[in-house]
Amino acid sequence: MVPLPVPGRNLVTDPVYVTDALIAEDIDAYLASHEQKSLLRFITCGSVDDGKSTLIGRLLYDSKMIFEDQLAALEADSKRVGTQGGEIDFALLVDGLAAEREQGITIDVAYRFFTTGKRKFIVADTPGHEQYTRNMVTGASTADLAVILIDARKGVLTQTRRHSFLAHLLGIRHIVLAVNKMDLVGYDKGVFERIVLAYRAFASEIGITHFTPIPISGFRGDNITALSPNTPWFKGPALIEHLENVDLGARVEEAKPFRMPVQWVNRPNLDFRGFAGQVASGRIAPGDPVRILPSGKTTSVARIVTLNGDLDEAVAGQSVTLTLADEVDCSRGDVIAAAAAPPEAADRFEATLVWMADEAMIPGRGYWLKLGAQTVSATVQAPKYEINVNTLDHLAAKTLDLNGIGVVELSTDKPIVFEAYADNHALGGFILIDKLTNATVGAGMLHFSLRRAQNVHWQATDISREARADLKNQKPALLWFTGLSGSGKSTIANLVEKKLFRMNRHSFLLDGDNVRHGLNKDLGFTEADRIENIRRVGEVAKLMTDAGLIVITAFISPFKAERDMVRAMLPEGEFLEIFIDTPLEEAERRDVKGLYKKARSGQLKNFTGIDSPYEAPENPEIRIDTTTMTAEAAADLIVDRLLG
Repeated sequence: MVPLPVPGRNLVTDPVYVTDALIAEDIDAYLASHEQKSLLRFITCGSVDDGKSTLIGRLLYDSKMIFEDQLAALEADSKRVGTQGGEIDFALLVDGLAAEREQGITIDVAYRFFTTGKRKFIVADTPGHEQYTRNMVTGASTADLAVILIDARKGVLTQTRRHSFLAHLLGIRHIVLAVNKMDLVGYDKGVFERIVLAYRAFASEIGITHFTPIPISGFRGDNITALSPNTPWFKGPALIEHLENVDLGARVEEAKPFRMPVQWVNRPNLDFRGFAGQVASGRIAPGDPVRILPSGKTTSVARIVTLNGDLDEAVAGQSVTLTLADEVDCSRGDVIAAAAAPPEAADRFEATLVWMADEAMIPGRGYWLKLGAQTVSATVQAPKYEINVNTLDHLAAKTLDLNGIGVVELSTDKPIVFEAYADNHALGGFILIDKLTNATVGAGMLHFSLRRAQNVHWQATDISREARADLKNQKPALLWFTGLSGSGKSTIANLVEKKLFRMNRHSFLLDGDNVRHGLNKDLGFTEADRIENIRRVGEVAKLMTDAGLIVITAFISPFKAERDMVRAMLPEGEFLEIFIDTPLEEAERRDVKGLYKKARSGQLKNFTGIDSPYEAPENPEIRIDTTTMTAEAAADLIVDRLLG
């Protein structure tokens, strides 16, 4: 038992003991009280050094969410590396990285939890520097509210506008305009009102119709937990009061049609098969009819299973496992939806895209698109326009650079289930992932599917590709020659076609130079044009293999992503990558066309091997070393491998 200090009683002579049972009972009561509280996720954002980390540190301090040892460490760190002249530097509670403390800035997103008597909170401290805008997008993607801080001495800045635009774009409905550091301007009411007026003018232009302005001092604690006597002209609410009482709008999501992306198929034994996920919108009960998308199969819900037993109903925000009345095909990435009001499935869209990579977006390149539990291959076209966050002008653009925001068209290799982001964040928000590095390079919001995606359908024909191949007595294939300029691709490819021709095989040679005289004469040699060049050739080659032909191509095709894109167009085993492996020094020594000489002198830009990279195949079907093998021998080897 543990002695409990009680006011008015002596702990030694008249102790009150607390039993283990009482402690357990108190813990259960404590957990039960917190279980009933609603959870608000919010972010702090704005320009650099506006006091975001200090504000969060103050919130943690005032809500008594700091342990004694943490407070002692904070006081010591404040004297050693703080920026407040020896006083407590609340920003150090959040800025945990050494680089953040050294520079006095926030670099990565920091998440902190705290609670009050009315509500639980998870706050994301997002960086203010422009180069870390992508980190702000990460923090904002799950937030219900944004606290946009403005330094009272500086007013509305570029990052204020950018973060406000992104918060609105990401569907954050609740905005708090926290005019910080009011103590440094003498708590001047006029300064506060001028900043609010300037922000309101900008906010109305981007569609923010309502926001809550609050004058604060994160360092001094003015108007954080209670109204400050230093601002008698401000009638409230204080920041914590507003955060505790803001309406999260959960009922709005529950009123929408039922949607649940399937994250996992739960099959613990032969007698149970359930589909686990989080209800994105609406509500569901056993017996309700549902539709599985994209297949369109219909059935009904049999049970709603949770760890604590079955439920009579599940609503938006709950994570559950559904069992279905019928044995229908349903797997990870599918969406279970209300049968009478299902979402769309399409493969071409318009979207707003925020570019988050240091390297510029490459139109036409294949990326992984991840939307909920769905992962597909996607290509993005050149932007319709880029958005200037300062003026909101629509600018002509061929690509998007780091932190660029634009409206684009994109296509996926197969239909995905979606809804407009404005209607459903879970089925409308996506990220783009680089296929080579697996790095997240972009985040976007779907607007709508393009009409041609719904109106253009594949026309079935009676003569199959197998029948056409049988007529020619051969198996169709695509021999994809790749290598540096001067490696010998065209020479060997030409010899291969001659040998096949003499063997009465039906073939066709697509040469890199030849197609640029017609099909691709409008393309240059930028990275984007090279990608489009390969895409078009891949589509033509696919049509030719559908006709039963053996297609031979000779292209530098320097990028692995584009070679993989063409490989994915064909059935398994029909794409043979042939790497003509010739060292750069040898290819440059040959220099049959004089291109290397021009590139070295600066007359020819974006030349592969000189000022544009070549990504050599890692596991080609055939590798030819032209320094040890003649062109004739290489052609014989390729034909033998092709015909078995």
